[in-house]
Formats: sequence, C-alpha cells, structure tokens
Amino acid sequence: MVYTKISEKELLEWLKENLSEERYLHSLGTAECAKELAEKYKLDAEKAYIAGLMHDCAKCFSKEKLKEIIDKNLSVEACEMLNYKTFHAPVSAYVAEKDFGVKDEEILSAIRWHTLGKIDMTDFEKIIFLADKIEPNTRDKKYSDEIKALLKEKNGLNLALLRCYQETIKSLAKRELKICMVTIDIYNHLLDMKNVSDI
Repeated sequence: MVYTKISEKELLEWLKENLSEERYLHSLGTAECAKELAEKYKLDAEKAYIAGLMHDCAKCFSKEKLKEIIDKNLSVEACEMLNYKTFHAPVSAYVAEKDFGVKDEEILSAIRWHTLGKIDMTDFEKIIFLADKIEPNTRDKKYSDEIKALLKEKNGLNLALLRCYQETIKSLAKRELKICMVTIDIYNHLLDMKNVSDI
C-alpha cells in the first residue's frame, strides 16, 4: 500500500476497532464502489480504494472529540459547524494524514470534502463523494440504482451529484437540521451547469 505508512491489514484492523459494524461495512462498500467508479472514469483505482476505506475513519468519534480536534488543529468554515454530522469529514482527513501517513493531496482532499462537497470538485473527489452515497452494503438500493443510471448519461458525474444534493437538502429540511450555505451554492452551481448543457 504505497499511499499509507501502514499495511492494508493494519488499516482494516484499525477501522474494525474504531467504527461500528455498520460503519465498517459501509467503509468496505465505499472502497469497492470507489474503485469501480475510478476504473470507469480512468482514474487511479488503488488510490480511490484507499480513500474509500478511510473516508469515514473518524465517523464514530464522539461529537466532543471531533470538535476538540477541529478547534485545536484544523481551519474549518463556520457554516461547517452548523451540523455536527459534517464534523467527521475534516477530522477523517486529519487522521488519515497524521495516523496513517497519507501524503497524497488528492486522497486527503477527497476525504475532506466527501460529505459537504465544494464547487468545482475534481472527478476523483466526485467519485469518492458518490461512492459514499451508493455503496451496496448499507445504502438504499433503489436510490443507488437511480444514481448509477444517471452516471450512464452524458455529463453523468454532475447529474448524479445534482441528484444527491437534491436528496440531501430535502432530507435536512425534513429533519429540521440547519443547511450550510455551501450546500445551497453547490446545488445552484450544478443546476446552472445542467441547464447550460440542456440548451
């Protein structure tokens, strides 16, 4: 495993010890799905697999621990702190770098932005974002199949992302959770791109 200072076996053992069983299965599924998407889009499949394994490595840390790591070590926008469900993404990137020795900026950035996303994500960042949403082990099959169908269309990555953001905004609103303005900005950006391509 050229992207980390530890072996894949050691990484899997760490994940098994530090994640719930469901989150561990989710991470395995995300890694496999990311690898498949990387192959589809002619990206580095091994790198995608590693990013998929690590993307949620801090997910099961307590809210207090996540906030402490962010406050002491990371620069995070205020809007990212509106909803504790997004705390794990920057912390997971931090753990990947500090504990697992990841130096590859593409992996770290994909982990960092796999939950909230950002405008103009790279294709690599997009496939990690999407793999997290559609992996087969814990995600809803009907929703996953819908996203996979969009991926087959022209400009499929952006269409799939747009659908994910539609669902995220709807879900947050339904649960009366605060929505980061970045999420709205990304949705609007993707919608603009779709409308331009439809002309």
